[in-house]
Amino acid sequence: MATSTIPHPPIVSREQWIAERKRLLADEKELTRHYDRINAERRRLPMVKIEKEYLFDGPTGKQSLRDLFEDRQQLIVYHFMFDPTWDKGCPGCTGLVDALGDLSLLNKRDTTFVVVSRAPLAKLDAYKALKGWSIKWVSSFGSDFNYDFHVTLDSKVTPAEYNYRNKAEMETAKGHSVLLEGEEHGLSVFFQLEDDLFHTYSAYARGTESLTDTYRLLDTTPYGRQQDFEDSPSGWPQKPTYG
Repeated sequence: MATSTIPHPPIVSREQWIAERKRLLADEKELTRHYDRINAERRRLPMVKIEKEYLFDGPTGKQSLRDLFEDRQQLIVYHFMFDPTWDKGCPGCTGLVDALGDLSLLNKRDTTFVVVSRAPLAKLDAYKALKGWSIKWVSSFGSDFNYDFHVTLDSKVTPAEYNYRNKAEMETAKGHSVLLEGEEHGLSVFFQLEDDLFHTYSAYARGTESLTDTYRLLDTTPYGRQQDFEDSPSGWPQKPTYG
């Protein structure tokens, strides 16, 4: 029998494979438990009151940040890279939106998902039609929203910061390459409490790459998945659990 030159995993007996698979399963279970611990820490993050008014161009005209909630408790914003001078959106962000699953469960969990970009609405609508997307996508053109949440970097407007690193830290950081100016991607979560709005969470760079299904997206919110295996922070109004 000829020896294959194609790289491949080692070939073993079924018994040895089962032993190796069980060893890996133990690591996978620990990873799941660790992920649950991180999610619990995320649900316990404090939040910051939004003091500034933001206006967006949407399909029904001008909308405030509160309008984007659509009368729900939580709002998830994906910051899609689309500079006002571009005719097409960022390929990476495009891939993420292409990968989004059915997000209807978010609404049942009192959560709204919206995509925000700085390009004018006409360009967003044209690209959305080209891609055949049905997501809600609004424009932050002319507002401070992208700058305040550090997905448009322009030192003339605000000191450069991305993924919680200032300019000096970004210049020496390994991993995600940042140009220190222009558009970047991210995800931000907001919470509505009576008459006030709050910023609870933001993730950038590789922190957004797996956030393409309802459960992963809900994991970024204060109320989480609202399932009975999650512990709720004491003192919060209890959300219904769905098993």
